[in-house]
Amino acid sequence: MNERFDAERSTSREIAVIKNFSDLELDPCLLEAIEKAGFTRPTQVQAESIPYALDGRDVMASAPTGTGKTAAFGLPAIQYLIDFPRKKPGPARILILTPTRELAAQVSEQIQTLAQFTHLKIVTITGGVQYQQHADLLNATQDIVVATPGRLMEYIEAERFDCRAIEWLILDEADRMLDMGFAPTVNRLSSECRWRKQTLLFSATLEGKGVDGFAEDLLNEPAEVRAEPPRRERKKITQWYHRADSLVHKNDLLKEILTNQSQRAIVFVKTRDRLAELRTELERSQIPCAWIQGEMPQERRNNAITRFREGDINILLATDVAARGLDISDISHVINYDMPRTADVFLHRIGRTARAGKKGIAISLVEAHDQPMIERIQRYMNEEIKERFIDGLRPKHKKPVFKKKKSPEKKKSATKDKKPVKKKAAKKKK
Repeated sequence: MNERFDAERSTSREIAVIKNFSDLELDPCLLEAIEKAGFTRPTQVQAESIPYALDGRDVMASAPTGTGKTAAFGLPAIQYLIDFPRKKPGPARILILTPTRELAAQVSEQIQTLAQFTHLKIVTITGGVQYQQHADLLNATQDIVVATPGRLMEYIEAERFDCRAIEWLILDEADRMLDMGFAPTVNRLSSECRWRKQTLLFSATLEGKGVDGFAEDLLNEPAEVRAEPPRRERKKITQWYHRADSLVHKNDLLKEILTNQSQRAIVFVKTRDRLAELRTELERSQIPCAWIQGEMPQERRNNAITRFREGDINILLATDVAARGLDISDISHVINYDMPRTADVFLHRIGRTARAGKKGIAISLVEAHDQPMIERIQRYMNEEIKERFIDGLRPKHKKPVFKKKKSPEKKKSATKDKKPVKKKAAKKKK
């Protein structure tokens, strides 16, 4: 009976087409907040995830940055709290975990926006804030807590946070939590919240054993949603790359772009050491910039982001850890000073521009050893990224060509087909 009901419900989901937020049967106060926020129609991840969540299903969803993931889990969470109001004051009922402080702050801000016409209380728990300040907040009634795993665990161990009241556990950017080594902490938090009714997991990708194993431990027969950005959204980002012969050539290309092409740019580097070197190089050339990196005091990080957001500084240097989930409007350029280690990280990076319906530019500076990566990214996106040149800064070396490695099966087949070559008899010396 249950199997037949699930099958019927699954079929109805496939048939139903969600074109407007009103089709989701959300409370009028949520529809008012959505309209005020300027959202016109649901994105793919919202249209597919929200109905499952409202039906009481666990959800495992993948979607690129900038596709509205926060509203995809925030709207059904708020709707749940409206449908089942609390009977007396008490601890939080919804727990949202994020990998970084910046992302926690942004998620909390967006949830506040969506819940602005309700009386729900949203609290953010992250590092960089005095312990007692959070402790005071947790002593009062909360409805939704947005937290980073490490800091929240401190309060749980000190018996300041009651996980028994959690009814929904939401993981945002689960793949990034795995990358940052949070899996054991998240698994422990999941165990502490074992009385919950639902779990929602959102990730940039669901590929690989890591996320699959993570999800298997946390979710109960989840509905799976895989959302890709509409092609029209990708077309809003113009992409190209420049080849660099050396680090000096690369720096010259970057300075030219920052000085004469970009208005507001985020420049991605792969490590803190590289960031420090580039920062020194730009300062030497009197090009002002702000920067964010991992293990940076919260006050300094906030200050850098605020200066960039408000236009006091128009160049922000960032590592991937620091920039994950960063949501700043009017970024004209994303520049990959160092190429990322994977194609999906590349998509995360370029998703910082062309937000809220605007256009943007993504430029990659490619050294010889980066050529296979740029080609891998093109295959991953199924799009061509063209090479461009700047007068006076053209590369002097030819584009490197890397042979594709043959699979073991192909190698074996080639060996079988190869006819033995008779060796010529060596000529005797006279």
